[in-house]
Amino acid sequence: MAKHTAVNPSEETIRIGPLGIRFLLTGEDTSGSVSVFEVSVPAGQKLAAPAHKNDAYEETLYGIAGTLTWTIDGKAIAVGPGQAVCIPRGAVHRFDNFGTEDAKQLSIVTPAIMGPAYFREVSAIVDATYGAPPDTAKMTEIFRKHGMTIAAPPSIR
Repeated sequence: MAKHTAVNPSEETIRIGPLGIRFLLTGEDTSGSVSVFEVSVPAGQKLAAPAHKNDAYEETLYGIAGTLTWTIDGKAIAVGPGQAVCIPRGAVHRFDNFGTEDAKQLSIVTPAIMGPAYFREVSAIVDATYGAPPDTAKMTEIFRKHGMTIAAPPSIR
């Protein structure tokens, strides 16, 4: 059941290394229809997580500040302030901030399969490794639990 209507009812910021994820709405707030969060990425930061695909939801991104370069099914797409892109179910994707400016984007997940629990679990694994690569088996398990599949590395021909 949805919570009472309020501004940012799920206000929570989760840190994963240098990234900040600020939740505004979760599936609990929207009867499972949508989750909404901001992602803050420092200048020059490359995403440590592997490319992955969302198995059962779409992810729409809207640029607020700076530019994140999303690689979606092998195509690089720069998303800056006032720009939006939708990552369809099953599309392999990742992002990096190649710029000299911190970036912030709004992420809208429909339906609300991915929420704060995913980011809390990933944060715990990343924090436990102290800068070393995170445990691949644990990361794979967390991705699957939250509706994602880690993409196979591209084949070399």
